[in-house]
Amino acid sequence: MPQHAHALDDGLGTGPDGRARCAWGLSAADYVRYHDEEWGLPVADDRRLFEKLCLEGFQSGLSWLTILRKREAFRTAFAGFDFEKVARFGARDVARLLGDAGIVRHRGKIEATLNNARRACELAAEAGSLAAYFWQFEPPKASRPERVTWAALRAQPVTTESKALSRDLKRRGWAFVGPTTCYAFMQAMGLVNDHVEGCAVRGRVERARRGFERPVVVDGASAEPEPAPASRARARAVARGRR
Repeated sequence: MPQHAHALDDGLGTGPDGRARCAWGLSAADYVRYHDEEWGLPVADDRRLFEKLCLEGFQSGLSWLTILRKREAFRTAFAGFDFEKVARFGARDVARLLGDAGIVRHRGKIEATLNNARRACELAAEAGSLAAYFWQFEPPKASRPERVTWAALRAQPVTTESKALSRDLKRRGWAFVGPTTCYAFMQAMGLVNDHVEGCAVRGRVERARRGFERPVVVDGASAEPEPAPASRARARAVARGRR
C-alpha cells in the first residue's frame, strides 16, 4: 500500500492529528477511516467475510483505494453481498453488472463472484457459518513475528495459513482466492493483527482480538489436507461434547 508523505521509520506515519499510524493508512482520507475503524478488527459476520473476499478478488491488478471508493456501489450491485441471493444471479444479472459503471466491470471477476456465492452457500451449510470455517485458519501465536514491522510484513506477503486457506478454497471450487489474496483477507478481517508496532490502532485491535469469541465449526467442515490449529480442534471437540 502507498506510503505517506510524512512516513517515519518502519512503516509508520503521522497524520494531521499527530497520531502515529501505519503509513499506508494515511495516503487518503478514505484510507484513514478504513485503517482506524475497520482494518484488523475481528469479524464473525458471514456477509462481511464474503464481501471482503469478493472485493479482494476484484482488487486484483488494481489498488484497494479504487475498490474502497466503489464499495457502496458493489454492495448495491451484489445485493449487500448476501451470498444466498447472489447465488441465484443468472445471465441477466451478469449483463446488468457488466453495464454498471459504479463497479469494476470485469466479466471473469463478476462470474467468479457468482460462483463463489454458490460455493459459500455450500460451505456455510457444511460448517454452520462461513465465520466458523475461516477462523480455523487463524495462525497460531508461535508462527507470528515477534515484532510486526513494515520490514517483517514486506518479507512475508503470504503465510502457511493463507496458502492452506487458498488451497482449500480452490479445492472447494472457489475462484480468485490465491494465497496473497487470502492473506490480505486475513489481515483485514482480524485473523492477524498486522498494524505495525507503534501504530495508535494496534493496541485497540489487539484488545478486540483478545475479547473476540472465535466461532466454531459445528458440523465437521475442517479444512483438508491441513488440520485446524490445535486450539480450534479442541474447541470443536468441546462443542461436539455439548451436543
